This record gives sequence, C-alpha cells and structure tokens, in this order.
Amino acid sequence: MTPTRTRPRGRALALLGVAAGLTGLLAAPSGPAPSSLDAVPAAAAAENTATVYYWTKTRNWSAYNLHYAPDGGSWTAVPGTAMEPACTDWVKKTVSLGSAAGLQATFNNGTGTWDNNGGKNYALGTGSITVKDGAVAHSDPCADTPPPASNKATVYYSSASLGWSTVNVHYQPTGGAWTAVPGLGMTAACTGWWKRELDLSTATSLKAAFNNGNGVWDNNGGSDYTIGTGTSTVRDRVVTANATDPCAATPPDTQAPTAPARVTASADGVSVLLFWDAATDDRGVTKYQVTRTGGSTGTVVTDVGSTVFSDTNLAERTAYTYTVKAVDAAGNVSAASAPATATTGDRPTAPANGKPLGTDPRKDPIYFVLTARFYDGDASNNRGGSQHVKSGNAANDDPMFRGDFKGLVQKLDYIKGLGFSAVWVTPVVLNRSDYDYHGYHGYDFYKVDPRLESAGASYQDLIDAAHAKGMKIYQDVVYNHSSRWGAKGLFTPTVYGVRDTQWSWYYDEKQPGFEYDGLTVDPKSGKSYYNGDLWSTAEPTGNTCVNWGKPTGGKSAEGYTVYNCQWPSPTSGMFPKGLYHQCWIGNWEGEDSRSCWLHEDLADFDTEKATVQNYLIGAYNKYIDMGVDGFRVDTAVHIPRTTWNRRFLPAIQERVAQRHGAEAAKNFFVFGEVAAFVNDKWNRGSVNHSAQFYTWKERKEYDADDTKAALEMYDYEQQQGTGNQPTSTNAFLDGNSYHAPDHSRFSGMNVIDMRMHMNFGDAQNAFSNGKDSDDSYNDATYNVVYVDSHDYGPNKSSERYTGGTDAWAENMSLMWTFRGIPTLYYGSEIEFQKGAKIDCGPSCPLATTGRAYYGDHVAGTVTASDFSKVSAASGQVATTLQQPLVKHVQRLNEIRRAIPALQTGQYSTEGISGGMAFKRRYTSGSTDSFALVTVSGGATYNGIPNGTYTDAVTGDVRTVTNGTLSVGAPGKGNLRVYVLNGPGKIGTAGPYLK
Repeated sequence: MTPTRTRPRGRALALLGVAAGLTGLLAAPSGPAPSSLDAVPAAAAAENTATVYYWTKTRNWSAYNLHYAPDGGSWTAVPGTAMEPACTDWVKKTVSLGSAAGLQATFNNGTGTWDNNGGKNYALGTGSITVKDGAVAHSDPCADTPPPASNKATVYYSSASLGWSTVNVHYQPTGGAWTAVPGLGMTAACTGWWKRELDLSTATSLKAAFNNGNGVWDNNGGSDYTIGTGTSTVRDRVVTANATDPCAATPPDTQAPTAPARVTASADGVSVLLFWDAATDDRGVTKYQVTRTGGSTGTVVTDVGSTVFSDTNLAERTAYTYTVKAVDAAGNVSAASAPATATTGDRPTAPANGKPLGTDPRKDPIYFVLTARFYDGDASNNRGGSQHVKSGNAANDDPMFRGDFKGLVQKLDYIKGLGFSAVWVTPVVLNRSDYDYHGYHGYDFYKVDPRLESAGASYQDLIDAAHAKGMKIYQDVVYNHSSRWGAKGLFTPTVYGVRDTQWSWYYDEKQPGFEYDGLTVDPKSGKSYYNGDLWSTAEPTGNTCVNWGKPTGGKSAEGYTVYNCQWPSPTSGMFPKGLYHQCWIGNWEGEDSRSCWLHEDLADFDTEKATVQNYLIGAYNKYIDMGVDGFRVDTAVHIPRTTWNRRFLPAIQERVAQRHGAEAAKNFFVFGEVAAFVNDKWNRGSVNHSAQFYTWKERKEYDADDTKAALEMYDYEQQQGTGNQPTSTNAFLDGNSYHAPDHSRFSGMNVIDMRMHMNFGDAQNAFSNGKDSDDSYNDATYNVVYVDSHDYGPNKSSERYTGGTDAWAENMSLMWTFRGIPTLYYGSEIEFQKGAKIDCGPSCPLATTGRAYYGDHVAGTVTASDFSKVSAASGQVATTLQQPLVKHVQRLNEIRRAIPALQTGQYSTEGISGGMAFKRRYTSGSTDSFALVTVSGGATYNGIPNGTYTDAVTGDVRTVTNGTLSVGAPGKGNLRVYVLNGPGKIGTAGPYLK
C-alpha cells in the first residue's frame, strides 16, 4: 500500500450522502403523520354566496382578479382575490356575501389593467353569474362541461431484496395531503412485485414511501420517491418512469447473439491461444462454441465460458483454423465468427505439465516465502538491478534477486520438516521496474521470470518436486495491475527520452534484436535492466500522451530538465483508455479504489474490458495447466466483485476442471488479499471494501456491460449497508453437532483474515475479533490466518512482529487450533528480523528489513522423513531447527494433522467459560472428530457429549459422565486439546507444549 493522495473526488463526496441514507429502511416516513380528526363545527346561520364567472377570451390576460364589495360592505384590498380556471375561456371565483343580496365588482390583471364597466362597476346578485364583454347574466357557463379526468399513477414496487410479505404505499399528490399512515395496501402482482393504482386528481406527480406495515420503511434514504403519472416501477431504490409491466409474460427469446468479433489465434509450441471480443445479446450470452478444424482429428467443438481459450497438446507444425459462435440461455446460436488460423511449432522440451494434488486446502498449513529472498541455489541468476548501489545492497553483496527456485527445491525438506504442506510463493511472472524482486510489477504475464529459474530448476520442476513430497504450491497472482511499463502482449508505453548531455546516462542506446528478460545482460550497456526499447525522442505513431517532449518547467533531483511524457502516468494520456484506468486513487474506501492507480509502479488495468480479461485469463491458464494448487490474489479489493464473479473466478474453475478434473477444481484454493487495516467487522462501514464481501456471489442481476455493472453493484451494496449483508452458519457447530455447510452462494474466492491479522498484537484480541466476524464470511473455516507478512505486522505496523517469543507461541497455538488455515511468513519460526522495518524500497539495504535474505539460516543439508519429522540435518540449518518456536510449530503441525476437527471442523463457544476456549467437530462418513481446546488459560466445558477424552498435548485422560469437563490453565503459549475417543498424546513435549 502507498500513502493516500488527497484530492477532491466528486464520487467520494457523493458516497457520503449514500452513507448518510443507509438508515433509510428504518427511518420514519418524511410525509407528515396525519393529525387527529378535526372537531365537527357547530351549526352556523346560512349565508349568501355568489359564484362569479368572467370571460377571458377577449382580454387574454395572464391573471384575473375579482375586486368586490358586498352590498353595504367594504371593498376587498386591491387588486382583490385571484380567480381560478373554470372551463375553456372562463375563470371563476365563489365569494361569501354574508346577509347581503348582491355585490359591486370590478376585474383586473394584477398589473394595473382594469375592467370596471366603464367606470360604473358591475352590479351582481347571488348564485351563478357570468360577466362577458360587459354583459351580465345569471347562468353557469361550465355546467355542460364534463369534469376533468382524474390523473392516475400505477406503481409497481419490488420487495425481492427486502423479503417483505406485506407492502403499503404512503403517498402525497403534489399540492395535496399525505395518506394516513401506513398508507394504502398494495396487492401482489407477481413474484417479488406489488401493485397499486393511485388517484392524483389534477396533480401530475406524487411523493411516496413504502413500508411493510410493521414499522420498517423504505423512504429512499429520507428523500422519498418522486413518481409521475402512468406506470412506474420502484426497484432497489431506482424509479423507472413509463415502465413496462414487470409482471407481463416474458416473450420467448428467439433472438440470437451477435457473432463474436476480432478472433485472434497465436501458436506457442503445440498450443494455440484464442482471444475474441464478447458477443452481445438482448438477454445475455451464456457460453461460446469454439470449432477447430485441421490436423488428423477432424472437426472438434469445445464449449467455453469466457472469451479466451487455450488449445493444448496439438500436433507439431500443423495449421489449425478456429471459428467461434455465441450461445444464449435459450439456446440461440450466433453466426460463426470470421476464421482465425495459427500454425503450431515444435513440441517443447520442457517437462510435461503437472497436476494439482486436489485435496481439501484446510488440511495444509501454509509457509509463505519471498522466493528471491529465501535461498540461493544458483548464483548465476542473481541480479542487483538499477538500485543495487543506491540501496546499499551492493555493499552487503546482497543482490535483490538472490533466492530462486533451485534454492527453494533444495529447502523443501526444511519446510516439510517444520510440518508445512503448502508453500505460497510470490508472483513468478517476468517483472520490470527498478526494484522488482518481489514479483508484483508484472511485465510479461506469460513468461516465468528467468531470474528465478535455472537449468533443471524451472518453475515446473519446483511444482513437480513439491508434489513429489506431498506439498502444494500456491502462486501469488496479480489481476489488478501491471508494471509501469505495461504488460507485454497487451500494451507497453513509449516514453519521451533524449540522449543529450543531461540524460544519456539514463537512456540506453537501442539494440535491435535485444529483448529484455531481466536476466540477460545487454552487451552495449552492460545492464540486465536495459531500457533502450522503452523510449523515443521522436513522437511515436499513435502517441496519445499530451505535450510530447515539451519541457514541464521542472527539474530532476540532479537538476536536469524534465519533459512531458518522460515517465509513465495515468493522467498524461499515455495509457489507452480501453486497457488502463486514467486517474490516481483518492479514497482507499471509495469507488475510485477500484478504478484508479494505487502507485506509479502499478499501472491499473481496466479489468472490466474484455481485452484485458482475455489477456489475464490466458496468462493464468498457463500456470493452472502447470499444476499449481491455488492462487493467492494480490490487491483483490481493487477489482469489482462483479468482475471476479462474472469473469475471473469462473474462468479459473473452468480451466482447472477442464485440465485436471472436477475434484481438483473443487479444491483449487483461491484466497484474496482484501486489505482492510481497521479493527472493524466491516471496513469503516464500507461493505465493498471488506474482506468477507468477496466470499459471496452476487444476489441480483446487473447491466450486461461490466463497467456499468460494477457501478450498479457498488451503489446497491453500499445502500444495503452492513446490516443487510448475507450471513452464514458454515463455520459454526449446531450445539455439539457438525452440519453440512451450504456453499451454494460461495463466490469461489476465500480471503486472508485481515481482522485477525490486525489484532494479533494480542492473541485474545485476535480470537475475539475473529469470532465476531465469522457469520459474515461464506465459510470462515477457509480463512487464511497469519500474524505478519511482507507488507504489515499487526495493527498495520510497518515492522516485523516483535511481541516476544511467548506471545509468538501463544499466537501460533491459537492459529493452529482455531478455525482457518495457519500461515507463517518465512523466518518467523526463529523471529527472523523481529522489529525490522518490513520494507523501505531502495532507500535502505534489504539486509536491514523484514525482507532480508534467509539463506544463511538454512545453509547446510536437511532431510525430512515426514511432515514435522527431520531425520538428518547439518550446518546452520541444524541449529535453526533447534530454536524454540521451530519445535513449537513442528508439534503444532503434528497435532493438527492428526485431528480432523482442527483442520476442517466447525466450532462453537456455547456452554464454555474461559478465554481462548472452544470446541470443534468434523463428521464425514466413518470420521467423527470432536475436540475441546483451550489456549493459555483454563476453561470449563458444559453440555458436551459424555465419553472418554484424551489430551493430545499431555496424554491426560478424562471420563465425562455429566456433560462437563474442567481444564486448568496450561500457561502462556501452551494449550490443551481434549479429543473424544482421541488417539492419545501426539508428539513429544517441547518448550511450550508440555
């Protein structure tokens, strides 16, 4: 994360208004409550009246006033009283005369023009009187005119998102009075819709609020709804005027989608990658049919759910032709696209793709490594980059790219010996920036960074080696952004540069035929970070950057002239609008956090565009095919949930199922970073920026256009607020019983438990906050739980955790027994770099940070005979393996692996007294695992099943006959795990578990 830039944002300000209206469904209606009935007046003496009609056609005034005096009475104040429309060409006014039998009258337009009957005034009597061009008569000129028709409004109201069983409409015609609370009952029109025809008299619009008859109101956030005549619908706070009847029978869909456009095919070895633009349909495209011809297999048709398709294992040096058709839900099929052809090459010599292990990810504790900083197995691929000297890394002989896959393969037994069966590796794609060892500045998403690979130690070799040891590989992936230099194959910017006396040191000479890969050294410049392909002095064809090459008036740190378009920027016009966003983020909890750049090194993809989606889906299909076991998704919160749910998550599932089978797809583990650095259940009240929000599918339909849908979803969910989000019991026991979880509304993305992470300064706080949030996740048993990481420590600390060894032991004991998947950042098992600043970029040496090189601590040899079991070790790694927290985590992994309830069980604190105390159970087939856990403190468990319980830590046996078990406090960092019909003591006593 980068510091927030402060700048006014209209949309962010508008959202304050939205937030202010979140209580609208609970507020009282804005229309006035009706007063009590007026008292009936006493009988009064009869009085005379006169209704005076005045002819308007001759005068054609804009206003008419009657100035009069009852016989024997006083005149009204000038200009008199206003007259009102009566019927065509007539106005009228009814006046009270008391006991008088007539009146004197004159007429005027209110601005000095009078008709006073030639100075004599008009002498009028009682009853209906007409005055037309000086003539007086006793009649009602409008008597034969039919009364004007009353205006009507037919209102349909949708309660689908509210679940109301009764709906009333409380309304006020413009200029009229409100109905009595709660208003008029609406009638059920069709599923989810209610209807009422309202009489507006002469009014042409009304104000309305709706309620369920039990005090719950929808008054449009306090603003009421404005509705006109005719048919209108009100759905999810949106009024649609002149609407069609939402309950009318839907005509059958006979319209086919448009044909997919711009189909492109490119070959890579014996694979062909296909992209195309999304087809359109009046009701939505559900799938595509890809038809392949060529080779010896004849015509092959494959159904695809996205707009990208990777066809693999084809014949060598063979031409294939592809066409694509779109299909809608009714089965209508579009015309075929224009054909696209690609010719395969030779079969690559790389090892065959692997296959994911495909087991429940909750069984696998995770060890998180920054690959480039873990262990150096091949010094020939080490690279320091442009900041090697400036950072201080050179002085320490510590190039930023130092660790590699070869080193990781060599130390898999160290990780397995700790007891971990999953390894989370930082992004593997080719990066390009000044300081890119961490992997989050992707440049070529289709290429593994050569600075990580070696002969015999490719990425595929790492995956295969891990699988051979029963260990999984979780790959860190980035969908939100590319490097500042764009994404090769999609768009790479060209900046202004000039090799003059000031800048020749910075801009490398162009070397035709030389291609940047981060590893190969350009022979001319002597750099592996060559930039000769990134700049131009002449304005390139198609340039969109504003004021190309003109001096800005500013100076660089060296005092050199700075030019426009000299550096990638979202606001310069350099990046195409169809691929990248064009703004800087202003509000981390605003809509712009999903649609603007986070940092100058992170060029923000427009992930709602099909071309971008195709590029990313195609890239990550490659790694799925290699057999990785899951994806950790970086910056997931900065992409709208609708885009995840519509595009990326289904594409992942489809590809895994296609390549590796349904069981592998079910257990392919996707967990997202939805960064919320607060202690709240919901991130500052914003559901769209909260981790649990991303675990759910959408609950309503949005526009077919992904950009529009993202905004619609954002506004709708913000209006629904935190009190109207879905909830789940998937993580909780029903009493003492396990129940089958309901994952029907699961999005496909699990998340890092940011709330526990934020509160791990104290284990009790982490436990309490975790419990408080668990009903809002689809299934919190899949939450990834860690204390600190490569970004932050607890409470958004910028240092690696420094709470002390006892506190670490207590945190670990909680993580390994509570719901969720325990995860450890490399080196935490020895409190590596505790208190060190986690990251300072190139402003300080890496050796002084939380991303220091770990290799010195694992130098030597190590052999693991099983998880948590080291059969042999020599050198420094042998010393490392003797550290107290190493012993602690080894045994925690051993205990967790032996007790299914601690891996996949639901939990409850019902009937339990104590601090960090809970019960967990998992039941499936012949497995029934029930465990009582207390961390550090004592506990009493009431209402538990009777039977024999054995503590997995000490082997202590208790027989319960009255449903109650009390356990003494084991001490800080220690714990007790009493298992019903358990296996007995697991492992040997250590510094904490004893």
